[in-house]
Amino acid sequence: MRIVIMGCGRVGSTLAQSLEERGHEVAVIDQNPEAFRRLGPDFSGHTVTGVGFDAQVLRQAGIDQADAFAAVSSGDNSNIISARVARETFGVHRVVARIYDQKRAEVYERLGIPTVATVRWTADRMLRHLVPESTPELWRDPTSTLAMIEVPVHTDWIGHPLRQLEEAAGTRVAYLMRFGIGTLPTASTAIQDGDQLFMLLTDGMIPAVTKVTGSAPEGAH
Repeated sequence: MRIVIMGCGRVGSTLAQSLEERGHEVAVIDQNPEAFRRLGPDFSGHTVTGVGFDAQVLRQAGIDQADAFAAVSSGDNSNIISARVARETFGVHRVVARIYDQKRAEVYERLGIPTVATVRWTADRMLRHLVPESTPELWRDPTSTLAMIEVPVHTDWIGHPLRQLEEAAGTRVAYLMRFGIGTLPTASTAIQDGDQLFMLLTDGMIPAVTKVTGSAPEGAH
């Protein structure tokens, strides 16, 4: 893939290096030419000095042939504008913008531009590490509405088909880990000792669902 990144701060440079290591063709835009030092001496991608929402600068970075665009500068406005230019002017389908303001992130998600609401996401992650009673989560969507969590599983559920637990909890298992390997289960999959179950839930669903999965099935003795 050909990928253009606007912003060569810590996030942008790390993203560029990771993409290049995976064999992708990368171009990085930044207003400050000194920022490209973060890419390191082994970076073989293209660097362009300029404003990331300027059409000419984007063309120099190869936006016309780009498969994806990431706006990860330190400014919300710049990221929003550049993401819209990439999507609406150049027709890039895979576009993502880093946004500090959660409310703006929600607006742009509704417009079809995936965003990462950095401050809210970081705060949520820190909270769940600091407060013991918080539910451990693996992932949270940019609007902080949905979270992927590992749910507790009572030992009495062992041997029961997954369908029974899902019906009791009122939701579905996204995937399970068995012997350290991720598995996409079916409704008939029997729960085994040591299985780790992961569900995609809203915050409001978490207390009720974890209460069900963490308790013995109804009728169990």
